[in-house]
Amino acid sequence: MKSLGSIRRSFAPWNDPNAKPYIRFENVTKRFGEFTAVNDLTLTIFEREFFALLGASGCGKSTLLRMLAGFEEPTSGRILLDGQDLRGIPPYRRPVNMMFQSYALFPHMTVEKNIAFGLKQEGMPAADIARRVAEMLKLVKLEQFAKRKPHQLSGGQRQRVALARSVAKRPKVLLLDEPLGALDKKLREETQFELMDLQQELGLTFVVVTHDQEEAMTMADRIAIMDKGQVMQVATPAEVYEAPTSRFVAGFVGNINMFEGKVADRQANTVRITGPSGAEITVENAGDAAAGADVAFAIRPEKIRVSSKRPADAVNALQGEVYDIAYLGDMTVYHVRLGDGQIVRASSLNAQRVTEDPLTWSDSAWVSFRPDAGVVLTR
Repeated sequence: MKSLGSIRRSFAPWNDPNAKPYIRFENVTKRFGEFTAVNDLTLTIFEREFFALLGASGCGKSTLLRMLAGFEEPTSGRILLDGQDLRGIPPYRRPVNMMFQSYALFPHMTVEKNIAFGLKQEGMPAADIARRVAEMLKLVKLEQFAKRKPHQLSGGQRQRVALARSVAKRPKVLLLDEPLGALDKKLREETQFELMDLQQELGLTFVVVTHDQEEAMTMADRIAIMDKGQVMQVATPAEVYEAPTSRFVAGFVGNINMFEGKVADRQANTVRITGPSGAEITVENAGDAAAGADVAFAIRPEKIRVSSKRPADAVNALQGEVYDIAYLGDMTVYHVRLGDGQIVRASSLNAQRVTEDPLTWSDSAWVSFRPDAGVVLTR
């Protein structure tokens, strides 16, 4: 069986039927008055997994994290950690630690004292605290900043201090609520890889809440896409991107072209879809779509080829007109308006400095793609 996308690592306990989940949400519901933030949700997370909760504001992801941390209790359902029901256990007695978006560093304390604070609260001997703080400073590469205070650090350095303080107590699970939201784009991208490396080195279970798709795709082993308090799909980044299971997930993650139509006929796993304008599309990834069903065909822009002439070998080719062009350096994005008015987005990698088949605004163009380039969605 071929894998979707690149292989991140061999770690994949969710594919092992004998693997025991480390964290389990069982039919969890959380209501605030008349508002339901989390609705009958069941979800499993495995030990040493880097797991991301991804969704728009108000989808329930932060509420889920706060219930795991103990700051909120479920209205109904259970949350289990390593087989133990967490109901009634206060936050400070749970083997989890939470890192907030604001970092919540003590401004009057030095870096080393911020990291040591939780250890002192637990009554750890001074010599052990000193060793642990030195270990954490080395881990996040801040040894030379030990005597500085938070206001003397950059945003990225403050983020690493907060991270060091969070892992100093060696929790079983580290919860991160929008941990990179306060950083600029370049630093955020660098820190994503630092977090991945740190998680691997520590061997902890990380659960991160984010609304940033790229952040989740970069860091997580698996992603749970959430909407209105429910999980819409749980899968690896490549599976979420290449094989979404619904129109919502396809439209939420990355850019997508969606062709609505009806299945004219089906042969094995290949279907022929007829659109409202009569255009036909042949698709090999038919899923459970039956003949006569109303479906959507979803395809990513980079899977579509744009040309001035219809390719001789094209199984699927639709004619239109170049409506917009965006040159982004590494790639060019084309918007092609088809005869029925639908705008198709296609991206072309600029592998060469000179374009062999130049297209510009208002030119006639063909968009073409392979039968296995997209997926058929029935919901």
